[in-house]
Amino acid sequence: MVGVMMAAAATPGCGVSQALTACGSHEGLRRVAPVFGPGVVSVSAPCKLPRKLNVQAVAEPIAKSSPRTIEECEANVVAGNAPAAPPVPAKPSAPEGTPAISPLVMPARPRRNRRSPALRAAFQETTISPANFILPLFVHEAFHSNCFRKFSAFNSYLHFVASGEQNAPIGAMPGCQRLGWRHGLIDEVYKARDVGVNSVVLFPKVPDALKSSTGDEAYNPDGLVPRCIRLLKDKFPDLVIYTDVALDPYSSDGHDGIVREDGLIMNDETVHQLCKQAVAQAQAGADVVSPSDMMDGRVGAIRKALDLAGHQDVSIMAYTAKYASAFYGPFREALDSNPRFGDKKTYQMNPANYREALIETRMDEAEGADILMVKPAMPYLDVIRLLRDNTALPISAYQVSGEYSMIRAAAAAGMLDEKKAVLESLLSIRRAGADVILTYFAIQAAQWLCAERV
Repeated sequence: MVGVMMAAAATPGCGVSQALTACGSHEGLRRVAPVFGPGVVSVSAPCKLPRKLNVQAVAEPIAKSSPRTIEECEANVVAGNAPAAPPVPAKPSAPEGTPAISPLVMPARPRRNRRSPALRAAFQETTISPANFILPLFVHEAFHSNCFRKFSAFNSYLHFVASGEQNAPIGAMPGCQRLGWRHGLIDEVYKARDVGVNSVVLFPKVPDALKSSTGDEAYNPDGLVPRCIRLLKDKFPDLVIYTDVALDPYSSDGHDGIVREDGLIMNDETVHQLCKQAVAQAQAGADVVSPSDMMDGRVGAIRKALDLAGHQDVSIMAYTAKYASAFYGPFREALDSNPRFGDKKTYQMNPANYREALIETRMDEAEGADILMVKPAMPYLDVIRLLRDNTALPISAYQVSGEYSMIRAAAAAGMLDEKKAVLESLLSIRRAGADVILTYFAIQAAQWLCAERV
């Protein structure tokens, strides 16, 4: 239309209608096919108009064709005048040499529900999200040996952290570090929360000078773990903090309990220490305490101690089926908590046993556990399913350090696609029945899952 106005302005005495005739036939302001006949000149080339013109828009009505009603459209279809649609796609051809056969007579073909991504997503039975992850974090003081002293008035230790706090890589767990409790810990939690992981569990690397045969540092209210809890709750009030309740990080013997001179792990005396440890963690602000020691009766005793101290709302995640596994090796390097002698087979479960897990499950449930754990995870998927089928409580599973390091090593050697292997392993743990998974892959897996949903 601008061209029409320009044509009218360029020719003195020429109105809009003449300009329309010069540039082609129009109906109102709408261009229509030109009509050829006697005395009508066909314009095959566009009008040549001056480049700079003052043009005023002329308001003329646009003729609109009236739309058909739904009834008219339906009548056309009934009369056999359906509008055209794309043709049916041709059937893809098979490669040359494919045998010509009669189709199998099969009422059920399960592959029908797997033939497209949309169908597979619609019928997926198990899902996984960052909300299902608990991130284990190793923390340390990051100070030199001369940066602590005994404060005799309180029979405790005051820790003075060097300003040059550093994270320490863990050789057996590529990608994992012992985090400085004031800065590295906060940075790692920021990363986790950015991708939707809002649950962490703390594991301390305790200086040897603070270890003892009875593990008294475990319930020091100013110890490493209580300080970490207070710091995290100050920075992230809605962060869910799980803690480990066991003596091995604090024991000079490296065992989860007090060791008698003949090598026996003392059960009831250890439980007494664990109760004090759990209460100290709850007082610092822990949301869930997690006894991993495998002492008999510790869940009930801890529940009673928490309630008497006014911490009725603090949950207990019991390490219900914790096996004496070879897959814990890298973890013990991370915390320097290897037993100084012997092994842990007198209190952790025999890997050959399956039904025994039901005994532990019934005890922990009766004693007041809120969550039941299986550890390790992938070698014990059958045990996860056993617990899932025999309790209504939530189930957690720990993808332990050995599982993590195996995948990382295989991926580094080009033997596995790391992303696919990690997500498949986590999905299989969920499929077996775990509600939450403790995994060192939490941040990376959450990043992958978030990227897939963009």
